Amino acid sequence: MFGMFSAYAQESVSLQEAIQKALANKAEAKKAALQVQKAEYKIDEARAGALPQVHVGGNLTYNPVIQESVLEFGGERMVVKMGQPWTSNIAATVNQAIFDQKVFIGLKAAKSTREFYILNAQLTNEQIITNVATAYYNVFVQEENLRTLEASYSNTEKVRNIIKSLVDNGLAKQIDLDRTNVQLTNISSNKQRITNAVELTKNALKFYMGIPVETEITLEEKSIEPKPELIESLANINNRSEVKVLEKQKELLQFNKKATEAALYPTVGLQGQYGFYGMGTKFPLTNGSSNGVNWSDFASIGLNVNIPIFTGGATKARIQQAEIDILDVEQDIENTKQSLNLDYKNSVTNIENALINLNSMKDNVELAEKVQKNTQSNYQYGLANLTELLDSENALTQARQNYANALLDYKQAEIQLIKAKGELNTLTQP
Repeated sequence: MFGMFSAYAQESVSLQEAIQKALANKAEAKKAALQVQKAEYKIDEARAGALPQVHVGGNLTYNPVIQESVLEFGGERMVVKMGQPWTSNIAATVNQAIFDQKVFIGLKAAKSTREFYILNAQLTNEQIITNVATAYYNVFVQEENLRTLEASYSNTEKVRNIIKSLVDNGLAKQIDLDRTNVQLTNISSNKQRITNAVELTKNALKFYMGIPVETEITLEEKSIEPKPELIESLANINNRSEVKVLEKQKELLQFNKKATEAALYPTVGLQGQYGFYGMGTKFPLTNGSSNGVNWSDFASIGLNVNIPIFTGGATKARIQQAEIDILDVEQDIENTKQSLNLDYKNSVTNIENALINLNSMKDNVELAEKVQKNTQSNYQYGLANLTELLDSENALTQARQNYANALLDYKQAEIQLIKAKGELNTLTQP
């Protein structure tokens, strides 16, 4: 039962599955998705400005002292009170914008804001993909190093057992056995160090995947195959998410400038109102005409026109500020394009060098394996001493570790090149 539980708890993941989990679980991806959702509500808010605005309001006033006024009729003066102790009204008002540049520009800007957040979410996802892929191959290479040391330990242990048998029969020296045991201890120490490195790199991968650190995972057993064809295709810098985000930001700033300029345009609105007005000597809300409170309805329809004439230069200053913001982001776009182009050129150089080094290390492993096998054979026939045998084993272990590190260098260079070409989404595909 324990074995079944352990098998169930351990999860095997491919690179594509690791990326998908990260995009589904990481807080950065979730927050980016929330911003896209928020942009939808911004569109609703902007659209509301073009729809009728309806509100109901009222008031209740008590006048403990009624103002008196003097009226003159036929040479006689009369003092009369103007008003009643209690007044109240309740009315519904409808406002409809007929022409308002700010409203229409705001609606367009809101739609661009949604596109901005979608691009920003894509940029966030690309960073997550980069982190996951890098962490995934870190684990892969550390596990390769661990397998190399385990193989080296196994081979050295076999040699130790042979020497021990020879020593027991008086056919070999004790010092040879001691040297072999020292070699085994050194390999065991390195194994422990790499085992710890595997655990640390797995924890980093789990963090980027957004899963609990306690989750047991294993990587799918796949070999790393170089892809020289990546160098052949060219990069389209304008297709990079970093540039698209800045371009969309520039578009939003242009809408901001237009919205500022809209303050120079007149606004036209339609207003309608209908309500009731009551006044009398008693509390109006609970009394009618029979108790001295007079209620009457009223209605009005009006057209409001507002024409800006002079604002003291404030609007012009705000327009100039908006223009400077646009010029500023244009500089950011140009600088970003230059930086991305540099990244692409460096990525091509790095992957070319990584491929050369990878092929060299692969040939070196084959040569070290050949030397180790020949030395081991010669040692068995007395044609090589123990020092030569241990040196050949060390050389083979070092060659395999160098090859594993060359694989990591290549994969890191490959990821950076794919990123520089704006094709990180291809890593999510099998």
